[in-house]
Amino acid sequence: MTLEYMTGFGNDFETESLPGALPKGRNSPQKCAYGLYAEQLSGSPFTAPRSSNERSWLYRIRPSVRHMGSYEPYSQKLWRSAPTAHEGELPIGQRRWDPVDIPDEPTHFVDGVRTVTTAGDTVGQAGMASHLYLVNESMQDMYTLNADGEMMFIPQEGEIRLVTELGIMEVEPGEIAVVPRGMAFRFELVDGPARGYLCENYGAKFTLPERGPIGANCLANARDFKTPVAYYEDEETESVIHVKWCGRHYTTTIGHSPLDVVAWHGNYVPYKYDLRDYSPVGAILFDHPDPSIFTVLTSPTGEAGTANIDFVIFSDRWLVGENTFRPPWYHRNIMSEFMGLVYGQYDAKEEGFLPGGMSLHNMMLPHGPDVDAFEKASNMDLAPQKLEGTMAFMWETRLPQHLTEYSASLDTMQENYLDCWAGLKKHFDGTPEGNWD
Repeated sequence: MTLEYMTGFGNDFETESLPGALPKGRNSPQKCAYGLYAEQLSGSPFTAPRSSNERSWLYRIRPSVRHMGSYEPYSQKLWRSAPTAHEGELPIGQRRWDPVDIPDEPTHFVDGVRTVTTAGDTVGQAGMASHLYLVNESMQDMYTLNADGEMMFIPQEGEIRLVTELGIMEVEPGEIAVVPRGMAFRFELVDGPARGYLCENYGAKFTLPERGPIGANCLANARDFKTPVAYYEDEETESVIHVKWCGRHYTTTIGHSPLDVVAWHGNYVPYKYDLRDYSPVGAILFDHPDPSIFTVLTSPTGEAGTANIDFVIFSDRWLVGENTFRPPWYHRNIMSEFMGLVYGQYDAKEEGFLPGGMSLHNMMLPHGPDVDAFEKASNMDLAPQKLEGTMAFMWETRLPQHLTEYSASLDTMQENYLDCWAGLKKHFDGTPEGNWD
């Protein structure tokens, strides 16, 4: 399947599957072309400032009030929502997990979500949840809609296809995709079973971070983001729609596909981004900048510089700092950090952090390079060094991330994770001879 995309981040787009389906000069004509219905999908309050106001006008075969019937509870006990404080019943501590296997039994997306951490409160619309998705079956005549938050997909194994109300995106490992809050979609497999990471953002939508003194270029450039063109289905088949609302799961059954938007215009849209297009900025003389310099997208709060979520990547880049310990330094942080590894090796961990694995370092709990990474970085020849073939990421939030019962009891949890620092030795020498600098 050859797909088309429109480029740019935060743009006002317009697209139509049939010529003349998109009204010109108005949003809601008395009669729409082709007998379509006009409908607005709003991602912000009506009176939000123009710079943050989000809405798209959809021209569809049926209005969305026809895309529902009576709702019934749906049992998905492993897809959890905040708050889950103390659910995992483990004491605080640094945590790391090996990859989790994809199930053998048939599992579509809705049943394949496994919640690892939650932070904040779904009802209060603040915080996030980090999940795995483990899927071996495409959704057939089933769709999902998340009223609790937008969803960021990070494939780790297997390419996926997201068929949304506004168009189709195919996303492979090394790319991400974001589906807005409240937008229906179908999750399909492209080349076999799929495993990946999923962030559910309860707070303000992801946006590009300010560059400050960096200026107009580098980091994630707006032109590299891709939004799909209009696509519609006119199918009279029984369809199940799964809805996640205030942390609970429901389904309703209708007699047609809900993906019936023939044309649309606006800025409340799904999008994808190739993380390999990210242009990192770093120190070119000495010292290691704060890892926030690698922020791709951020979900801001009302407190400047304090994010609901920062999405940060550690990808291919040159290290050139003179007299500098180049991996991330040891630190304690007010932010809580969930990390995953898409492929390659993370430079602060020589072993034990595997592609498909994950780690959690909560607020004010110390962490940093393992002993092998420390010894290597402390004694290496400081010639220019290029990190290649690596893609790690981090979702960090100002809120504490709580384990779920699922993640706390996973047999892939590394019980000996703390041992990675056990070999860090005391090197202190208070004599004049010890001042080697």
